Amino acid sequence: MKNKLEKLKKEILNNLEKVQNDSALRDLDIKYLGRKGKFTEILRGISKLSIEEKKKIGKLANEIKNELQLEFSKIKNKISNKNDNIFIDPTLPGKKIDQGHLHPITQIQNDLEYLFSSMGFMVLEGPELESEYYNFEALNIPEYQPARDMHDTFYIDDKDKKNDMVMRTHTSPMQVRAMLKYGAPLKCIISGRTFRCEAIDACHEHTFDQIEGFMIGEDISMSNLIAIIKEMMSGIFERDIKIRVRPGYFPFVEPGIEIDVSCVICNGKGCPSCKHSGWLEMIGAGMIHPNVLNAGNIDSEKYSGFAFGVGLTRLAMMKYGIDDIRLFNSGDLKFLNQF
Repeated sequence: MKNKLEKLKKEILNNLEKVQNDSALRDLDIKYLGRKGKFTEILRGISKLSIEEKKKIGKLANEIKNELQLEFSKIKNKISNKNDNIFIDPTLPGKKIDQGHLHPITQIQNDLEYLFSSMGFMVLEGPELESEYYNFEALNIPEYQPARDMHDTFYIDDKDKKNDMVMRTHTSPMQVRAMLKYGAPLKCIISGRTFRCEAIDACHEHTFDQIEGFMIGEDISMSNLIAIIKEMMSGIFERDIKIRVRPGYFPFVEPGIEIDVSCVICNGKGCPSCKHSGWLEMIGAGMIHPNVLNAGNIDSEKYSGFAFGVGLTRLAMMKYGIDDIRLFNSGDLKFLNQF
């Protein structure tokens, strides 16, 4: 035991002579004097010795440990004094600290929420994992409805629930949830992530963000819808945007319309984002179907309302002139740092 202690002491002192910085000194301290260090392991073996040997070896071990700690302190002071002599110019600029920032889609979402709040709309959130009932049946999309084919996507089989769960394919389920909670009259928007089994290309993604807006009251008409859409588009792009309205079919509205926006990426000339048509299909809208109002316990004889849905991802593409939707979820910092 005595020889082991002397040998280890010599080894530690030799290594101390080679130490040049705080990091190396700390590593050496942990290696030899730490809780699981070599010197500590030897000290644990003293308990197995006889009483006479314990007295001798214990005294020697304490002397060696004190000597080593003194040497460690000397080296530490030496390194500190060496660092104190280094000239530091306090007038030099510090290192730039990278700061995070909001994703471009989040920026668009915040802008729209502020815009609609100023018009008296509530801002709501809804679950991304939705029941079949709220995602389909309550929105007048029964199982036999052909329009459901494009929405039958990512299901979660939950045996503890009566309905299968699906990753929501649109933000529209919150229409009925909001009606049941707040009744009529009602004005609100819902934004968030949606999911569909899409063939991915420059203008299609399986995961994308939407914003849903609807208004319910007495004598609400298509004119109110068009006025709100124009206010939204001019507010988000901060200039007049050319739009066109054409008939469209959505099971949860009647009548339904589709609103196209002149492509600001190519200025209507045609590009991959607008499929070389000069127009981007941006908004699906219409007057809320009576079946949807009834599902929300709203008297469809007394109240009417409009609803619209628009892709936040598409809006971000238009506002920032981005020609490939896949960039948003790519995690490419070269792309994201531009915003």
